[in-house]
Amino acid sequence: MTSTTIVQPPQTIKEVWEQLPEGTRAQVIENQLIMSPRPLDRHQETLINIVLPIGNYVKKNSLGKIRTGPAGVYLDEENIFEPDIMFISSKNIHKFRKDGLHGAPDLVIEILSPSTAKYDKNQKKSAYERYGVREYCIVDPETKEVQGFFLKDDRYESPLELVGRIDSRVLDYEFEF
Repeated sequence: MTSTTIVQPPQTIKEVWEQLPEGTRAQVIENQLIMSPRPLDRHQETLINIVLPIGNYVKKNSLGKIRTGPAGVYLDEENIFEPDIMFISSKNIHKFRKDGLHGAPDLVIEILSPSTAKYDKNQKKSAYERYGVREYCIVDPETKEVQGFFLKDDRYESPLELVGRIDSRVLDYEFEF
């Protein structure tokens, strides 16, 4: 007698996302699988120019951890993001699991790309606000314009708009890039 193994196909978008090969650039945004091409060089240069000073500052002052994408942020079953840069304070380190962060980071920085800018500015911003990301920065790598959103009473205030610098309230740190 032979045995038959029945393999169930994925039932949810999250299950589809979990079965993608490692390194696939994809996120689940409002229960939609969003795939994107690899970032352009300007995007990567901007990422490095931001993450190095922040990372050094966080490490020097033992404030928590910095992660760069692709690193999973599980807000819920329908919102699994891979932000460009995130900071998790020491008091929230317990949110890390083997597969990523389960819950809201303290600070998220998204660097705009042509293929994902609309998600960063709209759906992801709304989800970050809803789930309590205390600070959310959107950076345009071409113009160096920064919009910094700060959570107050569970809502993002009008953005602080700067050029070529980030003034982080969460880190109590300002730097140019």
